[in-house]
Amino acid sequence: MRHRVAKSKLSRYKSHRRALLRNLAKELFDHGSIITTVAKAKALRSFAEKLIAKAIKAATVQDRTKSVALRRVINRELNDRKLTNRLVEEIAKKYVGKNGGYVRVLRLGFRRGDAAEMALVQLVESGSEE
Repeated sequence: MRHRVAKSKLSRYKSHRRALLRNLAKELFDHGSIITTVAKAKALRSFAEKLIAKAIKAATVQDRTKSVALRRVINRELNDRKLTNRLVEEIAKKYVGKNGGYVRVLRLGFRRGDAAEMALVQLVESGSEE
């Protein structure tokens, strides 16, 4: 049961919110880090970690049909086949054996124009365990 478990709506309707998260995730996986507002960063962290977890499962599962099915689920979210392959073959390999914590959100301060709180979102390097 999901009673009282709310998602942040980011002042957008559903399709706009999904497109926003998809675009932010694509940029994060392409560049490794991005700067955005704190609210968007928190929503992105959840979205990206779920995709990375699916990519890890797709990379490590022995059954080819399950791997293909997971890749299709990831591709349905990202809508970019090259990025899906890169996510499964390169990015997910770094996190095999790690349970969560793939994305880090660091607060940067306030934006000059409208005083919105900004954050740096980055993929955690697997070798930099603290």
